[in-house]
Amino acid sequence: MTYPLMLDVTGRRVLVAGGGQVALRRVRALLAAGAVVHVVAPRVEPELADLPVTIDRRPYRDSDLAGAWLVHAATGDPAVNAAIALAAERLRIWCSRADDASRSRAQAPAVTRHGDVTVAVTAGGDPRRSQRLRSAIALALAEGTLPVRPYRPQAGRRAAGPVLGTVALVGGGPGDPGLLTVRGRRLLAEADVVVADRLAPRDVLAELGPDVEIIDVGKAPATPHLSQPEISALLVDRARAGQRVVRLKGGDPFVFGRGGEEALACARAGVPFTVVPGVTSAVAVPACAGIPVTHRGITQDFAVVSAHLDPSHPGATVDWAALAAGPGTLVLLMAVGRLAEVSRELVKRGRAATTPVAVISDGTTDRERVLVSTLGQVAGEVAAAGLRPPAVVVIGEVVRLRAALRHAA
Repeated sequence: MTYPLMLDVTGRRVLVAGGGQVALRRVRALLAAGAVVHVVAPRVEPELADLPVTIDRRPYRDSDLAGAWLVHAATGDPAVNAAIALAAERLRIWCSRADDASRSRAQAPAVTRHGDVTVAVTAGGDPRRSQRLRSAIALALAEGTLPVRPYRPQAGRRAAGPVLGTVALVGGGPGDPGLLTVRGRRLLAEADVVVADRLAPRDVLAELGPDVEIIDVGKAPATPHLSQPEISALLVDRARAGQRVVRLKGGDPFVFGRGGEEALACARAGVPFTVVPGVTSAVAVPACAGIPVTHRGITQDFAVVSAHLDPSHPGATVDWAALAAGPGTLVLLMAVGRLAEVSRELVKRGRAATTPVAVISDGTTDRERVLVSTLGQVAGEVAAAGLRPPAVVVIGEVVRLRAALRHAA
């Protein structure tokens, strides 16, 4: 039975005997912890030689232990490692043998770090088992499936001053919770409050702890909702109250997600914020439906357009003439309600009415529906099929690839 203990080696001299890959890994970890490292080995890895350590290119001598607080015996010779361990025992210096943990007075665990959390794993002297366990724990921490939150002072303890929270603008991806990024999941697991959009992946909200406040600010058509300035003010106010705020959006926060406005609000208020990009539905939804937005020999470019306004609307700034004239793929977001007007505008500006079109509703989810048509007929067929938002519209020759790729998708 061993006694686990964390060591502060900042400024302490640590001897590493050996110059191979194992020694290299241990030296890097020691340097990260602030140790003063002395390496003794006849030969050392080139990467090790580039590190800020003292190196003596010769065999180990017992005099090398002078002044050391800790020793790592990582030579390729078990007899030498045993001799180092014995000499360190006589001098009451802790020694870790890389070749045989069972004969070490100190053992180097497999370590993973996650923010201010450090996890060290040992498994009966079996390094491979320790590493497998460490990797599993590291993945769970990164994904947010382990409920680890940053340390907060206990209630009633006097703080040095007001605690300022943070805001994370997290892109939730196109709908499938599996397409939420690892960093996004981790921030959700650490959140005090989540401000969620209507198109954010709602399934992940059910995984959050009961003490996490969820504020729904979804902007569904014809329903009451907070205005954008009110949402930005909410983020700032909660962060100023010391809370860790996650603003969970669908797709990517900076692709028609108004994330830039919320980031500016935080910046102006002096609130720390971070942006976590998401898998944008403009590319991911067609891809999962078997439609690449670019393909060699078909098109080398694509455009992503917000089509929520009638092209004849005074506030519309989209250059439909340029989009109609180009050969590239057009990806329309928020277009279902204006599909008839947009289709007519593109045909009027020169796009052939026979151009293939795909409309993908609830893409990447188990509710996905895909309708393939042509530019001249798509509006009527979508209305007849009863397709509703959220939907992504793809216009271009790449739509023809779906027949071959949809089964693989």
